[in-house]
Amino acid sequence: MGCEPPRRLERALGEMYGDAAAADWLAGLTGLTERALTAGDGLTAERVAAPGGRSSLVVLVRRADGTPAALKIAPPAARPDLERAALEHWNGWGAVRTLDASEAGASGAGASRPDASGPGAEDAAGGLLLERLHHEVSLRSLPEAKALLEAAGTVRRLWVEPPAGHGFETVAERTARQSAGMRAAAEADPELAPLVEAALAARAELVEGASELLLLHGNFRQSKVLSGERAPWLTVGPEPLVGERAYDLARLVRDRAEDLIAASGGPVTARRRVKKLAESLEVDQARLHGWTLFRAVESGTRALAEGRRQMGEVNLEFAGWL
Repeated sequence: MGCEPPRRLERALGEMYGDAAAADWLAGLTGLTERALTAGDGLTAERVAAPGGRSSLVVLVRRADGTPAALKIAPPAARPDLERAALEHWNGWGAVRTLDASEAGASGAGASRPDASGPGAEDAAGGLLLERLHHEVSLRSLPEAKALLEAAGTVRRLWVEPPAGHGFETVAERTARQSAGMRAAAEADPELAPLVEAALAARAELVEGASELLLLHGNFRQSKVLSGERAPWLTVGPEPLVGERAYDLARLVRDRAEDLIAASGGPVTARRRVKKLAESLEVDQARLHGWTLFRAVESGTRALAEGRRQMGEVNLEFAGWL
């Protein structure tokens, strides 16, 4: 079986790491996949999941006993070791279940956090072998109200105490790193300065008053919740960190932002979402509002820096509504 990466993955890696670094990792992808299949105890590849995600190659496979599974190959800079650590800690509770203990390019939850500048910054030795879900059916296939209800019920299962000795960064650490890019965007385009300043001010206040230290998904949204056999809906693709629930919920508030912008009453709907999600999950509404603002501005400025202008403008317009 060929493991031609989906065009979406090639484009996204180029945006995130630069075309040269992305090309280097992609050039070795066939070898990485073959080694992961060989190390997987009788895995047989069926096909590459397409269009796939923006950060990894997913190959649909079968185990020696015929059980369907999914083999995920991600660049070391995406920290698949931390993804594995989070998934193993959840152990299938609200999330996709890992099926083996093979290494995925790093040494586990206790690993240090390298300052990786590209997708090939470390050697990758294998992949994540996961239970197979219906990758073509996410919560985005449901009507919005039903999708938000199911999403809320799923994400609350993930908010547990982190494992002892974990290597996950905190919300304060991650957002401090992200702040530098936001300031650079404001310096390059002074029109962005008011939004960036408001977002950074909100972050400073939120970090100062933070009290929760729970394991978070880190990138939770409707497209990260897939239909499964073991449970109706299971989460995939965490970018795990430790902190407060409001941070994790903030990305969900912004789901389907492009639809809100195309419709009338978008600003009212956005603010209503903050209130509804805060109430349904017993999260402080002001803190959810603040983190939603920060994350929308951060996503918008990062998208602009990566050349995804339309997505950047959508996120920044959404932020302006808040």
